[in-house]
Amino acid sequence: MNKAPLSARLTVWALVALLATPILITLVYSLSAQWGAQILPRGFTLNWYQTLWSDGRFLAAFGRSLLVCAAALALSLALILPTLFMVFYHFPRLKGLMNLLVLLPFAVPPVVSSVGLLQLYAGGPLPLVGSPWILVFCYFALALPFMYRALANNLEAVNLPDLMDAAHLLGAGTTRAFLQVVLPNIRNGLLSALFLAFSFLFGEFVFANLLVGTRFETLQVYLYSQRTNSGHFTSAMVMSYFLFIGAATWLALRLQSRRA
Repeated sequence: MNKAPLSARLTVWALVALLATPILITLVYSLSAQWGAQILPRGFTLNWYQTLWSDGRFLAAFGRSLLVCAAALALSLALILPTLFMVFYHFPRLKGLMNLLVLLPFAVPPVVSSVGLLQLYAGGPLPLVGSPWILVFCYFALALPFMYRALANNLEAVNLPDLMDAAHLLGAGTTRAFLQVVLPNIRNGLLSALFLAFSFLFGEFVFANLLVGTRFETLQVYLYSQRTNSGHFTSAMVMSYFLFIGAATWLALRLQSRRA
């Protein structure tokens, strides 16, 4: 293997340092007892993390975010997998239309969408504003582009029609072929789609703040409400969020490598 030139290695390390510096500074600040006008912090402590993780309001907001994201992803998975299979196997001419439709959630800014949803669901027969259900449905729409694109790329790579024809020749029905042949071949893409969508939804703020706010306080709404609190405390919150996403990424990569 050819060794990378010095300029390439320096460029990579400079980029890594640029990305890592804000994270390291936030971590040090979250662990410092005091850090004001002086260059270095005055002592280190875990009190900010202890205060954070003993706060029942924070734990409840964290749990609500997990619940809403899990429900939205489960709904997305239940709808997008059969739809993708039907499009790629039975109606391949609809691929272009589907590519256009799944991008519609990003065509309208979240603030504009929120105002429209407030007008529609603040009252009437479906008063969903303020309830977790409106977040689940909004997050479902936001997750669709990530889920569709990742899974569509995998279905293109495995050549779905040939795979299904081979399964049929061996005596498998369509449902059995999908469950036992197609799904195992796209599981890495499925895992990537779920994690990518989860990472985006877990950090979503606009819909959560405008549509439910403190009536169903999620993690991002809680973070926003604590913006005037101690900087050490908010840094501990940011690092806890970052470490959780990092741990989820590591777990997803481990699972993906084991199943490859």
